[in-house]
Amino acid sequence: MSSATAGSDSRPAPDNAATSEEPTPGTSPVERPRVRLRVVTVFALVLLAAVVAVVVGLLVGPAHISAADVVGALARRLAGKVDLTNWRETAVVGVRLPRVLVGFVAGGALAVAGAALQGLFRNPLAEPGVLGISSGASLGAVLAIYLHVAGKAVWLLPACAFAGAAADALLVFAIAAHQGRGRVFTATLLLVGVALMSLNVSMTTFILSISLASYNVGREVMYWLLGGLEGRTWDHLLLGGPAILVGTAVIAAHARDMDALLLGEVSAQSVGVDVPRVRLRVVLASALVVGAAVAIAGPIGFVGLLVPHILRLAVGAPHRALVPLSFFGGGVFLVIADVVARTLSADLPVGVVTAAVGAPVFLVLLIRRRVEVAGP
Repeated sequence: MSSATAGSDSRPAPDNAATSEEPTPGTSPVERPRVRLRVVTVFALVLLAAVVAVVVGLLVGPAHISAADVVGALARRLAGKVDLTNWRETAVVGVRLPRVLVGFVAGGALAVAGAALQGLFRNPLAEPGVLGISSGASLGAVLAIYLHVAGKAVWLLPACAFAGAAADALLVFAIAAHQGRGRVFTATLLLVGVALMSLNVSMTTFILSISLASYNVGREVMYWLLGGLEGRTWDHLLLGGPAILVGTAVIAAHARDMDALLLGEVSAQSVGVDVPRVRLRVVLASALVVGAAVAIAGPIGFVGLLVPHILRLAVGAPHRALVPLSFFGGGVFLVIADVVARTLSADLPVGVVTAAVGAPVFLVLLIRRRVEVAGP
């Protein structure tokens, strides 16, 4: 991170510095139909996987509910016919469906932010926690739990987490803008984000250490820090969903600008891209979706790092396809990870599964990519 990005603080990257880590967004006219076919195929597969993941997420649970009961419960709810005496309908619509949807939008948000930051920084190792937003949300949530604020209403914990993420984002940009003499530079953002992340982690660890005196408080703090979807309701979805959709739309609207930035700042400016403004908007939108995702699902790792990396290998660098694919791919990954967690143990946080799957897979991808680059 240091040597690859620090130069952007003082001089623009040369036009040929798209780096071997990112394929150039341009394709020849002969290759375009083949690329379009590959993108359409990947889109179809990801959408199919999303449908399957949601259905499986509704079927899996401590109580056995058949596929016919799930479809019937959803159909009756869509028709406005609510049967409060039917426990299967209550379990599907009131418990499992909001949990699955919260997991889907949170996973999609983390993956979209990862795709945006990896493209913006031209670094496949960039991930949503790089600006310290996730750690700020964690600190806000831990404070709410320790001060017994979270138990007063279901929406107070995600609200405090989002407030921590927003405060951290504002502080990062205030310091970076001041150090950059009015302009927000990539390397300055990264350095300030890492510094604040370390500060947030140390404060979170301190609060955790003193909260262990109370078993219930300490257990709740530990469970939230591992990331999970247990007990998620429609309130969580309504609190975080709109912010995630708005931030994703802003990132998608700057897809062409991020494609131009892959070729270097000089090339991007030559085609009319306002580089400082685009960077500011994309990073702010990424902070918005990450803060909302962490607020409703906890700090879940490897989604924003792994999913965009795999999809970029499948469809290439253009963000017009990569951003929506990342949203659906991240949602599928987190929902399936939650299904695995529920199958293994009712108390297993989904963050444990994403880390257990994401870390070795990402190591394999890195090794393969290094061999391909260094090989003959």
